[in-house]
Amino acid sequence: MNYDLIVIGSGPGGYVAAIRASQLGMKVAVVEKAELGGICLNWGCIPTKALMKSAQVFEYMKHATDYGIKVTGDVTPDFEAVVKRSRSVAEGMSKGIQFLFKKNKIDHIAGYGKVKPGKIVEVTDKDGKTAEYNAQHIILATGARSRELPNLKQDGKKVIGYREAMVLPSLPESMVVVGSGAIGSEFAYFYNTMGTKVTLVEFMPNVVPIEDEEISKQLERSFKKAGMKVMTSSTVESVEINNNKCKVTIQTKKGQETVECDIVLSAVGITTNLENLGIEETGIITEKGKVVVDDFYRTNVEGVYAIGDIVHGPALAHVASHEGIICVEKIAGKHVEALDYGNLPGCTYTHPEIASVGMTEKAAREAGYDVKIGKFPYSASGKASAAGSKEGFVKVIFDAKYGEWLGAHLIGDNVTELIAEVVVARKLETTGEEIIKAVHPHPTMSEAVMEAVAAAYDEVIHI
Repeated sequence: MNYDLIVIGSGPGGYVAAIRASQLGMKVAVVEKAELGGICLNWGCIPTKALMKSAQVFEYMKHATDYGIKVTGDVTPDFEAVVKRSRSVAEGMSKGIQFLFKKNKIDHIAGYGKVKPGKIVEVTDKDGKTAEYNAQHIILATGARSRELPNLKQDGKKVIGYREAMVLPSLPESMVVVGSGAIGSEFAYFYNTMGTKVTLVEFMPNVVPIEDEEISKQLERSFKKAGMKVMTSSTVESVEINNNKCKVTIQTKKGQETVECDIVLSAVGITTNLENLGIEETGIITEKGKVVVDDFYRTNVEGVYAIGDIVHGPALAHVASHEGIICVEKIAGKHVEALDYGNLPGCTYTHPEIASVGMTEKAAREAGYDVKIGKFPYSASGKASAAGSKEGFVKVIFDAKYGEWLGAHLIGDNVTELIAEVVVARKLETTGEEIIKAVHPHPTMSEAVMEAVAAAYDEVIHI
């Protein structure tokens, strides 16, 4: 069968690209070997947020008296029910993609896809049978999986990755989480809140190391306040499993330390899914485990494109989606702007939440900018006080000379919802003065953004 476009992979890059291509009049098929929606909808973004919500509700109930609510009897998590709810949410989202495919007349070809020379996609189904399909254009959107370290091999039972962490059969008494990026920090928060004794190990000097240093320090304080053990500038040397326990040897600045736990969660990054994809046979150029593409996601092979985690850039669902849209709109002959990778928001759904976009203060100063810094603490926010969520702050960074909004770094309740204002403002080249003059509703968390900007310009009212 012939198609205008075949997409290999149905994650947030692949399925979005397919739908946009169909809207533009193309005949489209998507090859997917597992559930529609890819890792994000089934084993990543969505089900983890369901877990985080359960943890948040449990946390509220444990502190109900702080809100004047008396809870009689013990409040305990039903871990099996928490996991079941998470899987139900993921299943619902995957079915939603099935509906969208039918609505947009997109063919779902179940199986493992491989690109072959001559714009051919070979699909092997679950029974090992193969079929070939032709397409004018082929998009590779195969995503990534949990990365394994040589000294931290995953057995799926005692040393696990993020996928197993979402469906453990019971709540472990203790856990060592290796890596404090978004995945590691979110699971550390979840399990710590549910009652697991968590030790978080990070190789870099700060947790969530890509964030502004002040944000990292605040999260570390919040984690320790919640009872979590945090070990930075530390490396897991080995894991020994005896009598159903994990003996974890950790190299710290002060020497070796041993931690015993039930489960070790490895969250040390991801590895791209490029194996058996036809990369070598078709001559597609890769570099450091990523497919090399231009600004519109064209590979060196005519008619073959790549988006999402398998290309250079941040491995984020919303980035993959935008890359997919840009790619298919360029294919369709539309006038398209290249994606601005300097204005991509990142979110971490711990408690407190983290959201950021643009340069950190350190990066801005190293780039030679004379900066204006504005900060507004959640402790001064009426809405945050009323919500009982006074931990955190909003930090903004402006170029003192021309007024360019260089970056924003937020930590606190609901900040993952607030960051979009900054992204849009930076996209529109909005000035700090315009943000200050734009009326923000009261009482809201969003006022903290306005107040932080006002602080940068020495006009802040409430601190």
